[in-house]
Amino acid sequence: MNEVEQNTQPAVAATPVAASAAPSYRGGARGGDDRRRTRRAPRREERPRSEFDQKIISIRRVARVMAGGRRFNFSVSIVAGNKNGKVGVGLGKAGDTQLAIEKAVRNAKKNMITIPLNKSGMIRHDVDAKFSSSRVMIQPAKGRGLVAGSSVRTVLELGGVRDVTAKIFSRSKNQLNNARAAVKALKELRG
Repeated sequence: MNEVEQNTQPAVAATPVAASAAPSYRGGARGGDDRRRTRRAPRREERPRSEFDQKIISIRRVARVMAGGRRFNFSVSIVAGNKNGKVGVGLGKAGDTQLAIEKAVRNAKKNMITIPLNKSGMIRHDVDAKFSSSRVMIQPAKGRGLVAGSSVRTVLELGGVRDVTAKIFSRSKNQLNNARAAVKALKELRG
């Protein structure tokens, strides 16, 4: 019987110590003071900032008709530029908007042009261009600032062009075609 008592006594003595070390619960089953210890996900390495600013000029949901019904995709148009004489317009299509944006940025960087600007950021002469049904005219206007509308303004801003007026002569509201017409007009500038 001594052996049995010796074995049970340490177990009985350990029980109150274990009970006192356990956290106390207040306020129901979850407890007020019991803080959950959660692990934070490791931080992703931040990508270095791109030298190009970008602006989305249109996002459309497009569909193609298949045997089982419609399949939807997203079409994204983006203007990218460094505000210092480089600008490009890109188009990307994908099933997810984020993927379409990435494709559009890649396409805009691939189609980048360099604008011949003078020291004050102005263009030297009038230019006009037509792309599809969009017609755009851009002319220098000293001291007026940037006077342009729609996506043409975005192209000129991200290209770093200052003190110009731009006019869209077409009745087209297609942002992508207007932006591409502006880029085509800027290509015609002579250095």
